[in-house]
This record gives sequence, C-alpha cells and structure tokens, in this order.
Amino acid sequence: MVGRDTFLKRHFYYIFTPQLTYGEDPFFLRFLDQMHEIFIMDVHKNQQIYLEDPDPKVPKPKSEKSRKPTKLKAQTDPIRVDKWASQQPAEAWQRRYARDTTKGKLLVDILHKRVWLWDGKEHKALCWHLVIRREVGASKIKYSLSNAHEETSLERFVYMQAQRYWIERSFQDAKTHCGLGDYQAKKWRSWHHHMAMVMMAMLFMLEERLFYKGSYPLLSCSDIVSILCYFLPNRAIMPKKFLGRWRFGIKEGKLQSKQRIEISLEKNWSLRLANVTK
Repeated sequence: MVGRDTFLKRHFYYIFTPQLTYGEDPFFLRFLDQMHEIFIMDVHKNQQIYLEDPDPKVPKPKSEKSRKPTKLKAQTDPIRVDKWASQQPAEAWQRRYARDTTKGKLLVDILHKRVWLWDGKEHKALCWHLVIRREVGASKIKYSLSNAHEETSLERFVYMQAQRYWIERSFQDAKTHCGLGDYQAKKWRSWHHHMAMVMMAMLFMLEERLFYKGSYPLLSCSDIVSILCYFLPNRAIMPKKFLGRWRFGIKEGKLQSKQRIEISLEKNWSLRLANVTK
C-alpha cells in the first residue's frame, strides 16, 4: 500500500509503525527508508545498536592455508538499548511536554542519540535516531527508532512518538461507540460496507468535536453518542429536560473535570439536531 501510494505521488508526512512489526522484521523499515519515507518505530528493549559505525568488512584469513572468510563482520561491538539507557547519568535525560491529558499536561523525560543498525548482511550500516521516553513519575520506558533528518529537533520526536495514543484512541472509540468490531461478514464487499459506515459515523463525531472545540475541548465520543441515543428516539423532548437527567446520572466530579454541560450547549445541540433529523 505504501509503495502504491508513493508511486501515485501521495505524500506521507511521516509513518508511525507501532508494535505490529516491533523490530522483529526489519525489512519493512528498510523498505520505507529506501522509499525516502520518514518513520518512527517502537522496538524491544533488547534491540541491538552500535554507538559507532560498525563498518562491516570481510576479515582477512588467519593463514594462507585457512579458508577465506566470506561473511561480513562488524568492527565494533553492539549493545542493547536498555543497557545503554541504564548507563546514562540523570542529567542526560531532558524533560519535554508530550501532550494534553484529562489530568493536565503530560511531561516525559527523553534520551536521544544517533546510532547505527546493522542486520549482519548489509554492506553499510544505517545511521538512525534512538529516542527513549520515560513518563514523569512512571517506571515504564519506551524505545523507538527513526530515520528522520539529522537536524530533527527533540520536540519533534516527542510529538511523533506521542501520536500512538491518538491512533489507539481512535480505534477504541470506533470499537466502543461505532461498532467497528461488530460485524459478521463473509465477503470483502460487506466488510468494506461496514467499515465505510463506521468511518462515516467517526467523521460525524469528529466534526462535532471540532465544532465545539473552543467551548468544550474535552467533549468525547461517548458524550455525543449519549446525546444522540436520547434525542433521536425522542425528538419532542426538550434539551433542558434531557440535560437535567444527564446531570443526575453523572457524578459531580466528572462534570466538573470535563466541563460538559452549559446553557450554550443546549441551544447549539437543538439547532444542529434539528438539521440532522429533518
């Protein structure tokens, strides 16, 4: 698919590859690099890296009578990414802002270094970026590799790495609220039809969230589904009556944290639902 889109001159800003490949099959990453596509990929903690160019060469025979070597050999020793990270001093970690959450800003500590990777067969090692992320107050560490340009800033890597949350969240919303996984298809056409309907529903909720972004930045897909499930079967119900029942059904702390219900929401939803249900 990537090769086809590249042939059609469709541009990817960058490609995020989560734990689907997870470093076990480097062919896909080398393919992306050859296609000049920028990516960032999560890898296991036992990923082998070289801190210096291994400069692979075929070693010389030990003697004139011995068999001539044919396999390439690295001139430096590799090291695991977790072992290298444990050797770094505390001041080497740099704190950066990753993204907003319902509890405030998410801050992470980052380690960054240019490293080399070699699969044991290539005639030249690849020089990529190693990005190690640790959330503040947490012990879990995430390791990633990227072939981005050498001048790429640390803030850019933090942003690219943080996009995995939004990818997974979109699938979670689609499965929970739009029935992404609720299908029993026997042929590809029916599966494509189901996926198209799910995407249309997700597009509608995205447009609603963008419409209310200024007033209600934390409006969720669950909120929109709750409102539609109540209004569509009961079009004669006034918004004020519904919102009163909704207030009663949601905990006070959740209302205060998400800032969902205001008088303006009643007016806007009344007008927009009137257009949708015509």
